Amino acid sequence: MELPIYQVDAFASSLFRGNPAAVCPLEEWLPDETLQAIAAENNLSETAFYLRKGDRYDLRWFTPAVEVDLCGHATLAAASVILEVRRETPGPRVVFDSRSGELVVEREGELYALDFPARPPGPCQKPHPRLEIGLGAKPSLVLAAQDYLCVFEREEQVRELNPDMRALAGIDLRGVIATASGGDCDFVSRFFAPGKGIPEDPVTGSSHTTLIPYWSKRLGKSKLFARQVSRRGGELWCENRGARVRIAGGAVQYLEGRIRFL
Repeated sequence: MELPIYQVDAFASSLFRGNPAAVCPLEEWLPDETLQAIAAENNLSETAFYLRKGDRYDLRWFTPAVEVDLCGHATLAAASVILEVRRETPGPRVVFDSRSGELVVEREGELYALDFPARPPGPCQKPHPRLEIGLGAKPSLVLAAQDYLCVFEREEQVRELNPDMRALAGIDLRGVIATASGGDCDFVSRFFAPGKGIPEDPVTGSSHTTLIPYWSKRLGKSKLFARQVSRRGGELWCENRGARVRIAGGAVQYLEGRIRFL
């Protein structure tokens, strides 16, 4: 048995930037333990598996350690494989069904735009005691959604963070978003989820479902340009649409191959 596999740098305009994701088209669902083993072998922050169902696609995402409910960069990568690499469907639009409901991706020139549910942050009265210890710095504000949102005063504070991943692995939410206003963009961020097998994610679409509502309200604008300031770095064109957010970025194919099951 052989399985096609692609690797795509998402939220990137050139190779070796953005967030690399593996994408595996399937003809039928394999056992969950097999999907998890493939993701662990790939050792990327996420591997996306999709299965065509008529004019829609079922989509799942796995980190090297667990299956997750939502992943932006691997969704973008899967759409680029369907629309640009394999050309499986005419037109610029792909509709996915996932654990997070319907997700739509549209190609707009050189960019792929994700339509995702917004996850605005709310008050956090009692952050986990390991949060500040793990970050090694004190945020000016801590909010929470599916992740902690840690707001800093200056971009340099976010760039200079050197987290204790063992401490952050013990927190009670999925991960930690560190953010601040940006010098040449509306805001910057970094994302850490060592408890889910991702010490630092290079570019994180799902974290922007929380970042976009926060910065849109704070800056008083619906359209924003963001940078994730990890070592690889990435660019995201964002829009607040109320209950939904638009997150757009580029996609560059890195490799194509076959997985062999002997």
